[in-house]
Amino acid sequence: MLIQTIMNAAEAQERIVEEFADITDWEDKYRHIITLGRALPPMPDNLRTEDNKVRGCQSQVWLHAELSDGRVHFQGDSDAAIVKGLVALALRVYSDKTPQDILATQPDFVSKIGLDTHLSPNRTNGFASMIKKIKTYAVAFSLLQQQQASQSQ
Repeated sequence: MLIQTIMNAAEAQERIVEEFADITDWEDKYRHIITLGRALPPMPDNLRTEDNKVRGCQSQVWLHAELSDGRVHFQGDSDAAIVKGLVALALRVYSDKTPQDILATQPDFVSKIGLDTHLSPNRTNGFASMIKKIKTYAVAFSLLQQQQASQSQ
């Protein structure tokens, strides 16, 4: 019998840190990030809306979120290869997690794999904007869950 365990956001970050540990050359790290972006499932055109656009990114970035069974599922995309890879990394940490797990988890993997010192200031700001939008979705879904819980009592 196959038992699939759902990782929390902290465990997902540790997997990313382990994945990048053996990649010492920054060109290879960038190539790996781009490969991760290429592997992202395609985002339907109808989700590429102004509401889903991440403000503060130099490139175009879209994030869409849905709450299902108490977990937030994200879809994301970007028109820039490296940024799409950053979207993929963020979604690996935060997608399919509870709103509470998302809110409790800072993106520590960024400094642990050295991205904080190797991204341009514009990309660093754009990534921070992505995380802010992810956390904003989590706050909204957490409030929705609280409201639904109080109505069912």
